[in-house]
Amino acid sequence: MSRVAIGFLSVLVGLAFFLQGLEMALFPIGKLMAQQLTAPEFIAGVQQANGSIKDLDWSQYYWVYAFALAIGFSTTIAEPSLLAVALKAHQVSGGVIGVWGLRIAVAIGVAIGIALGSYRIITGTPLHWYIIAGYGVVIVQTLFAPRMIIPLAYDSGGVTTSTVTVPIVAALGLGLASNVPGRNPVFDGFGLIAFASLFPIITVMAYAQISAWWAKPQ
Repeated sequence: MSRVAIGFLSVLVGLAFFLQGLEMALFPIGKLMAQQLTAPEFIAGVQQANGSIKDLDWSQYYWVYAFALAIGFSTTIAEPSLLAVALKAHQVSGGVIGVWGLRIAVAIGVAIGIALGSYRIITGTPLHWYIIAGYGVVIVQTLFAPRMIIPLAYDSGGVTTSTVTVPIVAALGLGLASNVPGRNPVFDGFGLIAFASLFPIITVMAYAQISAWWAKPQ
């Protein structure tokens, strides 16, 4: 009981410091980066002769997409809940499921999802188009993916949106919607976490399908 009590108190203290760190560092970083990356002066590079910034097209926000890819991948790799699931999956599968293989597959999915979600915010297209199409892909993959990986893939989508990923992704989405012309933080700022939950399911099942295909005798 003493070990359990000490561990429980350590978790409480660690989470308290972590939440304080979110308020002091991670939330401001996400907002600041969104402001800097969406500044017309930064994106357009030069001003027109009359001093106004030229109209910006979605393709000119490529630095935003690159940053979204990087932040999605890095925060997922650092996600402690994903590490716990990966270790347990490696243990119960007898080493068949690699810890780093699963973490990288999930991180790639989150990176793609955050980048695509940033594109949605910038263009203002409806969120449900992407979610319906994404889950359509998931349904098709579920029919063909190895049965062992399907429950783990579905859990990977939820476990990655936890203590590290959610605060930064939420701050990034709200920052983009607040600084991109024509966007509304209430209607456009949210939804990135849905992308971060959906696309890891696709990439983990794709990872399993590719691994199964690769293992077949040629």
